[in-house]
Amino acid sequence: MTKPAKLKFTIYQGATFRKRMTWYAPGKKTPIDLTGCAARMQVRAEIGSPTILLELTTENGGITLGGATGSVELLSAPSETATMAWDGGVWDLEIVHPGGDVTRLAQGSISVSPEVTRD
Repeated sequence: MTKPAKLKFTIYQGATFRKRMTWYAPGKKTPIDLTGCAARMQVRAEIGSPTILLELTTENGGITLGGATGSVELLSAPSETATMAWDGGVWDLEIVHPGGDVTRLAQGSISVSPEVTRD
């Protein structure tokens, strides 16, 4: 069982949000092969909240997996971050393996820093 990494993210409203991480096997020398996997991430105001503030997945293009390199890239375009009207929440990131197993890779808090410069 993998213990999820605890991370704190800030999204700068109106700017590209991009975070890249690599999942390594114990000992941190060999990346975990993510070939055939899918990934999903949701942000909510609180853990029990029914409202999803942000959803990134491999299906919607918000997450890109790097196969044998073990890389996971999160992406939200400036046009998406510009419309974020919330100020913070909690999130987690899950990897769905081809056989159906799910690993929670990371979790944490997230905040939105309001944009001053606008069109």
